[in-house]
Amino acid sequence: MEAMADAGAPALGNDMAHRMNQSMTLLAYLGRQFFINFLVFIAILLMVIYLIDTLELIRRAASHPEVTFGEIARMSLFQLPNVGQQLFQFAILFSGLFTFWRLTRTSELVVLRAVGVSAWEFLMPAVLVAIAIGLVKVTLINPLGSAFSTRFEQMDNTLLRGKSSTIDLSAGGLWLRQSGPDSYTIIHARNADSTLWRLKDVSIYYLTNADELTGRLDAPEASLIGGNWVVNGGRFNQPSRPDQPPTLVAQTLIPTDMTPAKIQEIFASPNSHSFWTILHYIRTMEATGISAIRLRLQYLGLLADPFLYGGLVLLAAAAALRQTRRGGTIFVIATGIIAAFALFFLGNVVRALGESETIPIALAAWTPAGLSLLGGVGALLYLEDG
Repeated sequence: MEAMADAGAPALGNDMAHRMNQSMTLLAYLGRQFFINFLVFIAILLMVIYLIDTLELIRRAASHPEVTFGEIARMSLFQLPNVGQQLFQFAILFSGLFTFWRLTRTSELVVLRAVGVSAWEFLMPAVLVAIAIGLVKVTLINPLGSAFSTRFEQMDNTLLRGKSSTIDLSAGGLWLRQSGPDSYTIIHARNADSTLWRLKDVSIYYLTNADELTGRLDAPEASLIGGNWVVNGGRFNQPSRPDQPPTLVAQTLIPTDMTPAKIQEIFASPNSHSFWTILHYIRTMEATGISAIRLRLQYLGLLADPFLYGGLVLLAAAAALRQTRRGGTIFVIATGIIAAFALFFLGNVVRALGESETIPIALAAWTPAGLSLLGGVGALLYLEDG
């Protein structure tokens, strides 16, 4: 009897190892199918966007005959990684729908269920692949897109807009804050030259750390020279003496750690800041007295992206598995399109609410990911167990 038990133990171990290898092979197959479909969908979407952007740039360059087609093609290419990041959620959702629809139509999922594989098991490879795609997008593609976006903005300003600076001061002007030990100054420039070494039509507000205004200096310009804002020919007003006329000041020096490059970086579009550097710019902007809500929202949104993609796979599986059982192929496609645009619209709405501080920034950034995860899990629980 002992000999028979000893002989049966290796056989049982070999059988378990064989089943584990089969399970790993199956999971790798399902993950590979989803990843291949994702590559196909994202490639198609990128090609369409590239053609559309190229045509739009050709239209804009019609009044600039000196701009060559090669420059337009490069501009479209530089813009592609940044625009492409917004297409990832569409590609994830459509590839999930197609993958599970095809597996159901070819009866592969029927076989999997027959041998005891649950929906959660065959969904896990696609969910993990989607999360991995999100991580690659955040850590690698986003920095690449930020660098390319900066290059696109430079070419756009130089070739099509006739500007050498990427800062547009036409609306509210330029606001800078310079902190000191017991007080701080706020510099408001209504215009600036293209190099940002000289600010024009300047108002400088002097405040204590208790936010009490102690004076205001108005001047036609301020120049950045040797670590100081040098203001010539200003008029100084004191709130404590409102009846007194402004005092003429020949020259005022305001120490600063600002440089034109630093100002350019601070006021660049959020897309120009990568995931790895965005926290540095947030701290710099807040130290300068500039609102960093948009950058904080972008940073939290990047952190939420992998979870959003995992939730989209769950939603795709719920839609594809439920409707293909009823033969509703067209309904699967319509469901995918509606869900994709609904999430895109919802993301823009909550982002706008977050930027206006109507809702907390964290809630605005994580709402799409949370809804996709909860909606996908809830739909699958109802589908499988309801």
